[in-house]
Amino acid sequence: MTRPTPSTDPATPEQRTPLLAAYGLRKSFGLTQALSTASLSMEEGEIVALMGPSGSGKSTFLHCLAGVVRPDAGRVDYAGTDLARAPDARLSALRRTEFGFLFQFGQLVPELSCLENVALPLRLNGRRRRTAEREAARLMERLDVGDVARKRPGECSGGQGQRVAAARALVTRPRVIFADEPTGSLDSLNGEKVLRLLTDTARESGASVLLVTHEPRVAAYSDREVVVRDGRTPEIGGGR
Repeated sequence: MTRPTPSTDPATPEQRTPLLAAYGLRKSFGLTQALSTASLSMEEGEIVALMGPSGSGKSTFLHCLAGVVRPDAGRVDYAGTDLARAPDARLSALRRTEFGFLFQFGQLVPELSCLENVALPLRLNGRRRRTAEREAARLMERLDVGDVARKRPGECSGGQGQRVAAARALVTRPRVIFADEPTGSLDSLNGEKVLRLLTDTARESGASVLLVTHEPRVAAYSDREVVVRDGRTPEIGGGR
């Protein structure tokens, strides 16, 4: 069989349209500049580690990329939508359906059982309770926390709680998962388990993951690293 000509080869990463890209983001809080010319491009299914020391602007950058915070300047392209200028209703819909979130301390609802916490995003999207909880239970089993389904978060260990939070982030089968220091409150053993389960499950579903961390051992689970220093990142092409 003859080798395909260059014109029929798959597109190189530089030629593909990114799923999520930010160009020249700037963001200040009062007199404090958190971001200055921060840019990033992510492919579908890619796991990217956003690295940098505390105070470098990593979390602010993640929040702008997720449409939680609007930048003062710049553009955030997600699947044809500029999140920096999209209506609030559009941003809320994306956060319910296409984005998943995993934070350092889980942020589970303490009054709900772990199963109800995982099912909550599906319920907010209109899924019936029985169906939502069945899907939640199936995912919790995959993440090794099926045995705490009826417990409340306060009755779980830190590692169990963070795996429950990971299940909640994954349950809607999002296209992008935003993970902000997801192992920062865990010991190394539980941290490794959460990261392995999160990244393996994301790869199986084809989800992209933006992983904010300052730890090289966490970044090792990514496909590549982007470093933030003083609110800046290396420039990328395609800014508008």
